[in-house]
Amino acid sequence: MERAGIDGTAATEHPPAQAREARKAGITAFVGTTIEWFDFYIYGSASALVLGRIFFPEVSPALGTLAAFATFWVGFLARPLGGVVFGHFGDRFGRKKALIITLVLMGGATFCVGLLPGYAQIGAAAPVLLIALRMVQGVAMGGEWGGAVLIATEYAPPRKKILYGAFAQQGSPVGNLLATLAFLGIAHLSDSAFESWGWRLPFLASAVLVFIGLFIRLRLSETPEMRTIIESKRQSRLPIRDVLGRYPLLVALGVGAGTAGVAITYVKTTFALSWATEDLGFSRSSFLTVITLALVVQVLTQPLGAVLASRIDLRRAVLWMLLPEIVLLPAMFALVSTGSLALSAIGMALATAPHAMYYAALAGLLAQVFPVEVRYTAISLCYQLCTTIFAGTAPIACQFLLTRSGSIVPVVALGLGYVVITLLCASALIRRSTALSPRPTPALATDRKELA
Repeated sequence: MERAGIDGTAATEHPPAQAREARKAGITAFVGTTIEWFDFYIYGSASALVLGRIFFPEVSPALGTLAAFATFWVGFLARPLGGVVFGHFGDRFGRKKALIITLVLMGGATFCVGLLPGYAQIGAAAPVLLIALRMVQGVAMGGEWGGAVLIATEYAPPRKKILYGAFAQQGSPVGNLLATLAFLGIAHLSDSAFESWGWRLPFLASAVLVFIGLFIRLRLSETPEMRTIIESKRQSRLPIRDVLGRYPLLVALGVGAGTAGVAITYVKTTFALSWATEDLGFSRSSFLTVITLALVVQVLTQPLGAVLASRIDLRRAVLWMLLPEIVLLPAMFALVSTGSLALSAIGMALATAPHAMYYAALAGLLAQVFPVEVRYTAISLCYQLCTTIFAGTAPIACQFLLTRSGSIVPVVALGLGYVVITLLCASALIRRSTALSPRPTPALATDRKELA
């Protein structure tokens, strides 16, 4: 039985064997990204809680936190490089090989952070090495996301690519949740024990997860769409040149479309954790509990965004998912500022659902915009440039605005700006992309070139 695919071409229903492979690919993408995001997020928690005192002890606590957030951003600066390098590798030689390398790189860098001496032991070499390891983490994550999304979406049935892309996206909140639980588990330690060895435990424990991830990824085959490209020798000779030369407008819109999905997470977790514990009097364990509850809400509500985007007009779905954030994000900061643990948890939970649901649909949206032969490079570039420009700078920008103004209002305004950018760019991307149109488009490749 055949039916129209999302680009208007005929699409054959998946037989049971292919459906099983698609589910296996989705689960593999989910497990792998969970592990990689765990490694990436534990650095964020550590930078908010302890890295400033360990690696930048000669400045004030506020400046130390700002410096720690700057090293946090270094990982985001390196992510576009990882996206281009591994995007090239994945578009030329296959998704699976690239993903295995990224997992090893991320695991090795994370483990080494857990072993790294502090400023008191080796002086200025400590922050330098910390920055270098964070850069390796960034390169690995830059290559990871695009490959994981494509492992899921390129196995998926034609009309379920957004839904299957959500498997890879689900690794982010689950990895964040595991990272937060890891620090919550050691938050009860005394300050001296926490700062001397306790904070290192999540970094060292990540080695076990990496071995699990490698075992799972080595058992998965290359995606059907990429196998077709390799067998027919239709790989792009230089994917980054083709992407920037043919689709610059789509890349720019893709960067903007990801903003709320990635930046608000770091406003609500990394920055808010520092703000609550340094300025509002929350203990480490109490506010980590608040973040944990919000992440549980994200894990539960995020898949609903992919379901919604698969069943109704995509532009309408994006509006329904993101417009509530304009009200709920200011409400969250107002509730946290009361100092009440219960009100803070309610505020964080409510503000989590909108951007989490949108994030679920983001991967499948981007994956359907670009052709197979440059898809890894293109979606990696969109996503990783977005994280560098908006997500990685979010904690720094928020801390700067708070320190400069003494008020949380500019921070709220920044968060709302992220939402507006996303709404404008996502709407334009969907409108301009023929790949997302339900109507038949017989000259899809030509149309794409015209759009760019």
